[in-house]
Amino acid sequence: MKTVLSIAPLGFPWQTIDPFLFCVHHNDAYPRGNALLGPDASLAGRKLGQDFGGKDGWSMYHGQTVPGFPSHPHRGFETVTIVRRGLIDHSDSLGATARFGGGDVQWLTAGKGIVHCEMFPLLKSDAPNPAELFQIWLNLPAKNKMAEPHFTMFWHENIPRLQASDAQGHVTEVTCIAGALPGVTCLPPPPDSWASKADAEVGIYTIRMAPGAQWTLPAARDARTRRQLYFFSGSSLRVAGEGVPRASVIEVQGNHDCLLSNGEDEAELLVLQGRPIGEPVAQYGPFVMNTQAEIHQAFADYRRTEFGGWHWGVSDPVHPRGKGRFARHADGTLEER
Repeated sequence: MKTVLSIAPLGFPWQTIDPFLFCVHHNDAYPRGNALLGPDASLAGRKLGQDFGGKDGWSMYHGQTVPGFPSHPHRGFETVTIVRRGLIDHSDSLGATARFGGGDVQWLTAGKGIVHCEMFPLLKSDAPNPAELFQIWLNLPAKNKMAEPHFTMFWHENIPRLQASDAQGHVTEVTCIAGALPGVTCLPPPPDSWASKADAEVGIYTIRMAPGAQWTLPAARDARTRRQLYFFSGSSLRVAGEGVPRASVIEVQGNHDCLLSNGEDEAELLVLQGRPIGEPVAQYGPFVMNTQAEIHQAFADYRRTEFGGWHWGVSDPVHPRGKGRFARHADGTLEER
């Protein structure tokens, strides 16, 4: 069987396969910030509330003052948010709040229901505020869709990284957010996550390859494991000997070793892999269940309970400009970086 199963141009959002539901790469060249931590620029001509157009190289998304996503509900899946540049201010209906970024990862199990906001404060008033992140939706199996919500922070300083040099000394660095690689122990995922099952083979990795570097992504143990590589930065790459253009998604055989050979420029990839959950998916907006009846119930429950209610006064709260990276959990536990 061939290692490379398919090669396709990246769409928006990026194409995913079971157990993943959604993946998007936000990369915004925000200008300097104003006194309200929004962009110090005119918002005229932007369709606020649905601004995904990337006008002038950045989007407000659903933010009206600060870019980002004001309060909105989720049920039945998890969000994994990898912030490469910039910051996110998080608040949720559990009472948790945080500011994270610069390589940090937030892993949020929505489970039976949560409301949260994700705002992108522009702290620098005298310089641009670039922001770059991946948001990935990972499905939950039916037995865990109504699990208690769970909020986890993986701080940049604690996330394991693998550095490998090829025969010519060219370096590949792999950031290991979930999964297993030789010599690397990843941080534990939330307890009800599909990723918490050892035989689910869930892997989330980012790969940075020096010009000319070669590195082999090791095979998964289970032949049922599906694996996609997102080649989002660089000029040329070969995957298992096949040439791949930039801005491509490559599905490869999960239980094959996969040789990556980079071209003349630095290259970056995101890898998502896992054994499929293999259950029906019923989705409507922010709710992902197994049946349409469960979707109707999710809406009814949200109208009735608001998944715990919103206690932050405004739908798009942000922290003060001088606040550093931190997380305050629903039980009051405080982490400061």
